[in-house]
Amino acid sequence: MSTTQSQPKTVSLPVCDHKPTPYTGPTRDEVIALRTQYVSPGVLTYYKSPMMIVEGKMQYVWDEKGTRYLDAFAGIVTVSVGHCHPKIIEKIKTQSETLQHTTTIYLHPAIAQFAEKLASKMPDDPDGSPLDKSYFTNSGSEANEIAILSCREHTGNMPVIAQRNGYHGGTSVPMSLTAHGNWKFKSNSSLDVHHTHPGYCYRCPYGLEYPSCDLKCAHDIKNVIQYQTAGEIACFIGEPIQGVGGTVVPPKDFFKIVYDIVRQHGGLCIADEVQGGFGRTGKHFWSHEYFDVKPDMITMAKGIGNGSPLGAMTTTEAIAQNMANKIHFNTYGGNPVSMTQGLATLEVIEEEGIQQNADKIGSYIKQGLEALQDKHDLIGDVRGMGLMLGAELVTDRKSKTPATAQAADVMEGCRDRGLIIGKGGLFGNTLRIKPPMCINQDDADFMLTVLDEVLGDVAAKN
Repeated sequence: MSTTQSQPKTVSLPVCDHKPTPYTGPTRDEVIALRTQYVSPGVLTYYKSPMMIVEGKMQYVWDEKGTRYLDAFAGIVTVSVGHCHPKIIEKIKTQSETLQHTTTIYLHPAIAQFAEKLASKMPDDPDGSPLDKSYFTNSGSEANEIAILSCREHTGNMPVIAQRNGYHGGTSVPMSLTAHGNWKFKSNSSLDVHHTHPGYCYRCPYGLEYPSCDLKCAHDIKNVIQYQTAGEIACFIGEPIQGVGGTVVPPKDFFKIVYDIVRQHGGLCIADEVQGGFGRTGKHFWSHEYFDVKPDMITMAKGIGNGSPLGAMTTTEAIAQNMANKIHFNTYGGNPVSMTQGLATLEVIEEEGIQQNADKIGSYIKQGLEALQDKHDLIGDVRGMGLMLGAELVTDRKSKTPATAQAADVMEGCRDRGLIIGKGGLFGNTLRIKPPMCINQDDADFMLTVLDEVLGDVAAKN
């Protein structure tokens, strides 16, 4: 059992045939001591008493004592088709035994094959400028760096506009894109990055309601361009559905308005699909497709490789050509092992109906969350699509006071009962539910039952 378990489990995890290998490594306390002494304190952990995960199989993970958990956070949305998926592991093993690394200055088939497969997953092209040129990186942060660089080179403009409450990574430029006082570090104003409103209807900055608001939040970007960037812009970058920001889903027409204004001022539009892509939202392969827009480039990572350090930026021929104007090199970007894992992940998504499962099970869970909202006053809002879901907790539904402490308590209570979820949002009060997309209805029922029980316990203690 978990070392922090304070409540008995009243519901059992679904049956799982996998038997974890007995763990024989350092103890949890020894690992904590080693991390404390040798690892930067900036490497944070979840939970009051950090848990140690030593094995994973599909939607489940095990700690060092052999306790099993349903992973409803997918390693922060990184594991798309399941921990240690056997088809992917087999292909990685074969590639690793043949050639682990060669840089892209030499030819290797994997990068070309993966790029071709990725291009086939891009949205239909109505104007003759397909998104079919990919630049591979090691992370989403690097992918967004390349995207911003490409936009600035293509337009000749420097100003970049991002959304408040968004998240785009941990390197210099992506940190400046992140307008959130509790995430990363302060923005560097010298990077010429500005911020506009997201379509966060639950906490409208104007105190208005959709649709009578006429999407004032979307039109705000015009003011930013006129008054902060002297009327010119290199690009706009936004997550179609904000991930770390608390699963914020804007109204249907939000991005149409934003993209039109950006393009009127000579800018390009970037869809950050690091969390929302690869079928996670169910009905579409990319989350921006829900909003009937076509971005000039898409950035991606996390689920692209089911856990490998892999990211990409895909754009048009004309924009991609700018990267050939000077030498720009990434030693590990496009390495054969990562490319093999990315290609294998796409194949599994297709072969096993992963996107369709995300739609089916995600809809089932969302309905369950909405039923819990009717039962528990702590839940102020339920939102999301497919298996990218969020439940924002509040202490009072009228004032919408963030229930930050209660969200942390819910996380702890779920963990004690064998369920791993995440939290995020501007105030850290939104439960984030983004499991591997291979979960089934029994897993969903377990998740909803645990949440029901824990929400009741937390409410009773406050």
